[in-house]
Amino acid sequence: MQKKPKENQRPSDGAYRFGAFDLFPSERQLQRSHKPVSLQPKVFDALLMLVRDAGRLVQREELMEHLWPDTHVMEANLTNVIVSLRKVLGHDAIQTVSKFGYRFVLPVLGEPGVHEGTYARFLQAKELVTHRSLESMVQARDLLALCVAEDPQFAAAWAWLGRTYRFLDKFKAGPSIDLELATAALRRALAIDPHLACTHQFYTQLQIDIGESRLAAVRLVDRVRARGDDPETFAGLVQAFRFCGLLDESVAAHVRATALDPTIVTSVPHTHFLRCEYEATLDTYGGGTRYYLDAAAWAALGDTRRAAELLGQRLAQPLSPLMSGLLSSLLAILEGRGDAALGIMRNCAFSREPEVAFYLARHFAILGTETDSVQLIKRARSEGFTSSWTLKQDEAFKRVRSSPAFRRELEHCEGAEHFSRREVERVGRTG
Repeated sequence: MQKKPKENQRPSDGAYRFGAFDLFPSERQLQRSHKPVSLQPKVFDALLMLVRDAGRLVQREELMEHLWPDTHVMEANLTNVIVSLRKVLGHDAIQTVSKFGYRFVLPVLGEPGVHEGTYARFLQAKELVTHRSLESMVQARDLLALCVAEDPQFAAAWAWLGRTYRFLDKFKAGPSIDLELATAALRRALAIDPHLACTHQFYTQLQIDIGESRLAAVRLVDRVRARGDDPETFAGLVQAFRFCGLLDESVAAHVRATALDPTIVTSVPHTHFLRCEYEATLDTYGGGTRYYLDAAAWAALGDTRRAAELLGQRLAQPLSPLMSGLLSSLLAILEGRGDAALGIMRNCAFSREPEVAFYLARHFAILGTETDSVQLIKRARSEGFTSSWTLKQDEAFKRVRSSPAFRRELEHCEGAEHFSRREVERVGRTG
């Protein structure tokens, strides 16, 4: 017989809340509008697993292993469990990703152990983060700071607070301590819940920002070793490997991520670009706002007219000074205005953007400006980004490739990549 929730227990204090439902893990009970709903044990277990990973694709094999450990059953058993859940929750509550698994798509409005008001503020803050403006991020930061003050063990709130601090450090003008606060918040989230996927996602971005791409790659490889295949972790590895100059490994991580979740978006277009695979860059560059990469790929393929048209369209829109400098310098190069391009790039101020620094180094190389190009390649390396393969193979670097300074920097990049590969392989062999 299913237990009743404790007297006067608030649904948000001990339950996941979604729609008209409250799911009490400790009581093994589902309620609709505060009335118990009868579920078979396996159906309840499947629901709890899906809700805990709401928004994330849960693989069929993962569900079956969880529901029937050490027992061989037909996949029809799992299909029947999902059918039973949809009869209770509605067909659209659980999305089927054909041949891969299922995703719980109802918005979760509360979690066990988190007060209802705190969780409501948390959801409001997450919504503000999606607007990606300085004003919305400041508002989100203040709400999340209140959440962790009310509940210091709220790991997800710490993780999202770290994300807001990182954004504010990246885009707010003037001196800032937000980067240190971001690091502290994300490490706090990891200490509370070492397996929270969003924390690893945000921490990967932070580590890459502060020049720790090798440490990010090692941490994510260790996570795969300890936790098994996870599409979000492999998506993080696409970027971390690329920043370490491990381009083959970056593409392999993308292949694995999309094999686990065909709907996941990774940064693999940038990896293809660095591998001089410009058709593949164009094929995979999408799913969001486009700025630079497709135009640069068309230019590399020799279609300067199309590249210039795209750059002109993007430059007509509001852009950050850095993005405007990147796009306008490439457009000036394509239009034969070399001196203008040099002036734009030399006046382009930025910090902790090593991939952009590498792209600007490429622009300088196209113009044959060796000193500026090598300086930016070195800067990118000091900030955790190398790509020796691109330096050796990309036609853009042809005019500066024979210089001694370039060759010395190439050797430094190759050495850094060798060390990164060795560290990744060492962690992958552990255990």
